Amino acid sequence: MLLISMIAVNIVISSYARHTSGQLSAFKTVQCAILLGTSKWLKGGRRNLYYQYRIIAAAELYKTGKCRKIIVSGDNGTIYYNEPMTMKRDLMKMGIKEEDVICDYAGFRTLDSIIRFKEIFGQREGIVVSQQFHNTRSVYIGRSYDIDLHGYNARDVSLRYGLKTRIREFFSKVKCFIDVHLLYTQPKFLGEKVSVGEEAEKESF
Repeated sequence: MLLISMIAVNIVISSYARHTSGQLSAFKTVQCAILLGTSKWLKGGRRNLYYQYRIIAAAELYKTGKCRKIIVSGDNGTIYYNEPMTMKRDLMKMGIKEEDVICDYAGFRTLDSIIRFKEIFGQREGIVVSQQFHNTRSVYIGRSYDIDLHGYNARDVSLRYGLKTRIREFFSKVKCFIDVHLLYTQPKFLGEKVSVGEEAEKESF
């Protein structure tokens, strides 16, 4: 029974893939996209393809005028690990204006990032950037909190490369459902609201 329930939850959340696309033409222009963080490097010094493809996708979204700002949301748990600043620097290397990339240093997990997108940065619509399997969960969270969220799907990696990630995602979707509908889990940090209008360039912890 438990396994059946877990499978059912995965089916429901995965159905939100209909709100995602890998085609830029599918999106209207929004004020903000949100790029979800992950580590740039893997153990052993290998590059993380998930990270690389997300950066490329976010740059595409911006350069084609589908978003005016990009909120880079990730983990900054220690002084030695700073996902948002790493993403910001790499986006700037791709020609994105510094003032158009806003760092959210308290995106410790997907739920935190998506809720903060609304509660801290004031966005009630937007485009989330990650791989499709991750975007479906992100969109599910967003729409559960009344955010008109769509997902721009970054290039995926091979099943061999990302098998462990896919297995974790099965359980992440179950945890997502529990957090949203049973525990009503809130982000680890909220704090002061941040304007991301054309006139504001403030960043948030």
